[in-house]
Amino acid sequence: MTGMTAVDLDRELFFEGMSEPSLHRLASAARPVEFPAGRRLFEEGGTADRFWLVREGTVELDLHVPGHGLVIIETFGSGSVLGWSWLHAPYRWRFGARTAGEVRAIEFDGRLVRAICAVDHAMAYELSRRFTEVIVDRLQATRMRLLDLYAAPWERRWAPDGPHAK
Repeated sequence: MTGMTAVDLDRELFFEGMSEPSLHRLASAARPVEFPAGRRLFEEGGTADRFWLVREGTVELDLHVPGHGLVIIETFGSGSVLGWSWLHAPYRWRFGARTAGEVRAIEFDGRLVRAICAVDHAMAYELSRRFTEVIVDRLQATRMRLLDLYAAPWERRWAPDGPHAK
C-alpha cells in the first residue's frame, strides 16, 4: 500500500499523540480511497480485514434486526473511524456499512496492522485503547437504536422528548 505518510496520519484526530515511529509503521498499511454514494463497504458477518478513517462524506452503519430488517444504527462523517472487527478474532464484521454520499477515506490493511502490532507493543496498546472507545460508542448507539425500535408504541408516542412533547 502506498500514498500515505506519517505526516498525513498525524493530522487525523484519531492518531493524535501517537509516536512518529508508530505513525510511520501505520502509514505503511494505509492508502487513500474514494467511494461513490450508495457503495456497500461491508456486510454483517463478512470477513473483517480493514478499517477506515473517514475524511469527507457520510457513512451509515447498519444491523439486521429480526422483524425490522436492515436498521441504521449510526450515521457518521469526517473524522470518524469505521470498522473495529478487524482487531479481534474471529475477524467478522459485527455490523454492515454503506456510503450515504461520496466518501474520501484512508483505508488500512487490518492484517498488516495486526502484524505490526505483534512487534510494536506500544502501538498495539495505543490502537487498542483508541478502538475500545470506538467500540463503546458503537455499542451505546446500538443500544439506543434498539431501545427505540422495541419500545412500546405508547412509550414512543408519549415520551418526554417524543413527537407529542410540548
